[in-house]
Amino acid sequence: MTNQQILAHFRESAELKMQSAELLAQPIAQAVELMFAALSNGNKILACGNGGSAADCQHFAAELVGRFERERLPLPAMALTTDTSIMTAVGNDYSFQEVYSKQIQAFGQAGDVLLAISTSGNSANIIQAIEAAQDREMHVVVLTGKGGGIIAGMLGPDDVIICVPHDRTARIQEVHLLTIHCMCDGIDNALFGGEVNE
Repeated sequence: MTNQQILAHFRESAELKMQSAELLAQPIAQAVELMFAALSNGNKILACGNGGSAADCQHFAAELVGRFERERLPLPAMALTTDTSIMTAVGNDYSFQEVYSKQIQAFGQAGDVLLAISTSGNSANIIQAIEAAQDREMHVVVLTGKGGGIIAGMLGPDDVIICVPHDRTARIQEVHLLTIHCMCDGIDNALFGGEVNE
């Protein structure tokens, strides 16, 4: 790989982030408000995704249960991507499409929030997860790209879609990570005030 190729990656990523900032600021703020309300009411956030999006779910949950940039009490968030026994049992006995929906049926409660991440908006197990969350009267926040796919048409009026305006998976995931950091910061500010305690 040449320096020019590397620079091209950096430029494309930076340009997309600046382009996305104007478009996504409002839905990110809405997602923070939804998550803040849930956490304030004693509810929790469940997160699911595949591949790199699964890692993003774990990153998000770690920031809430541990900390983002300030010392505070742990916040209830759980990535549904981490229990290999559940994942393989459900995948083997039922189907991979149900690895998240069954966990949502087990752990989800009315008023909880599902953070569902799918760069394409078409992941079958994420679609089923959203349907299960809606059946449980949970709110849904979706991180996606590529126009939002099937998932874009599934959400209710109180749900939030954060759709990165790009078709390249790597670029979409880079904006998703920044979005996750924005949400973590927004949740901390909403719960504990605007100043970071060093």
